[in-house]
Amino acid sequence: MLQQEDLNFLLTNRIPRIALTRLMGKFSQIRNPLLASASIAVWRLFTDLDLSDAKKQKFDSLHDCFTRELVAGARRVDMAENVLSSPCDAIVGACGPVQGRQLFQAKGFPYSMQDLFGPTQDTSAFQDGMFVTLRLTSAMYHRFHAPQDCTVEHVTHIAGDTWNVNPIALKRVERLFCRNERAVLRSKLKTGEPIAIVPVAAILVASLRLHFLDLLLHVDYRGANELPCRHSFKKGEEMGWFQHGSTIIVFAPKGFTLSPGIANGARIQMGQALMQLPQPS
Repeated sequence: MLQQEDLNFLLTNRIPRIALTRLMGKFSQIRNPLLASASIAVWRLFTDLDLSDAKKQKFDSLHDCFTRELVAGARRVDMAENVLSSPCDAIVGACGPVQGRQLFQAKGFPYSMQDLFGPTQDTSAFQDGMFVTLRLTSAMYHRFHAPQDCTVEHVTHIAGDTWNVNPIALKRVERLFCRNERAVLRSKLKTGEPIAIVPVAAILVASLRLHFLDLLLHVDYRGANELPCRHSFKKGEEMGWFQHGSTIIVFAPKGFTLSPGIANGARIQMGQALMQLPQPS
């Protein structure tokens, strides 16, 4: 097992990560249905890719498949007002209470919210709060959605590396999420509580489309890093997509609790209950 982990780590990290990510980005955009079909066939040899719920069954490029829409009704959104739903399909990683302003990417590997959010951001709203790490595999649905009725008030883009974010790398690379390219979406629920959604890029995946800014954030992005905005979303409404697969970390203030079944290793679909809002006093 150790030798397998060593090999996985070497093959996915000890390579020119950013160069390979740029190359994959260009390759995935080639619009050729035959090349797309052949690439998807190879992809299926290594993953559990399931396109049965995809709106399209024929794709013009690999990118079209990565960012596919789903047929209507493929995901059920928990519309309870006291529920923060999952913004994406994912495997749950580290989750639970934030210890002061420190949390964990894996057992024995702590990192600080300040390092993750960047030096311009005040993290006090989430001190002693709750967090959930959501890992998207390459085969999963890659669009993400509003977890509750909310307004996005600010986006911070932080340039960085493209380390793999699989469990093997998380056990070996300290502060991995704080090293990779990422965006911090600061939002406020209609009930007034702040939340933060932090999409983190990874190898082959340093690209994030935010619909409400009509902006593609990527490793070669040279625009403004602080992006004030004000865009309201209804629960379950699409916010953007990854070009491939990666990680989203969701933060909520003190008083929120994890929903039943949310634990490290659990599989979850977009719209399922992720956290419970505090009970009114």
